[in-house]
Amino acid sequence: MIATLQGIEGAGQHSFAIGSQHLIVGLISGGVTFVCVFLHYEAMSVCSMRIHRSSTRRRMRVFVLMLAMLAAHVVEVWIFALVYWALEAYPGLGVVQGAFEEGALDLVYFSVVNYTTVGYGDMTPTGALRILAGTEALVGLSLITWSASLVFLEMQRDWAEHQRGPA
Repeated sequence: MIATLQGIEGAGQHSFAIGSQHLIVGLISGGVTFVCVFLHYEAMSVCSMRIHRSSTRRRMRVFVLMLAMLAAHVVEVWIFALVYWALEAYPGLGVVQGAFEEGALDLVYFSVVNYTTVGYGDMTPTGALRILAGTEALVGLSLITWSASLVFLEMQRDWAEHQRGPA
């Protein structure tokens, strides 16, 4: 099953072909995105509620929140890494090529590089798997930014409380 789009003025020499492997990886990417966004939202929600209910000192609340958000990001990176690992069983969907030294942990490294949008280039996806890698970069950038926003808001509260007096 291949859908193509041809004959568009100025479209260049390439056809816009979407194969079944692209659809499969696209659907998997959508599912992983949903899981990670849901997980991140829940982590943020739980942390935010618990921090405001706790009697912990102001500075410690920001510290704990930051550690919790980092933990959520680590879990999300591992989720993507596990999906890369699972998709290795289907080489027709693409593979991750490059300098493998640690086995499956190399996929965690690859996932961290994508999630953080660092993109060293020592490992690269091929085939339809590039869709998942691109999706991971977009998800990582969005969730890191979301975490930064929450931590910033908590720091604003901390600064406001600090100006009012000791906790």
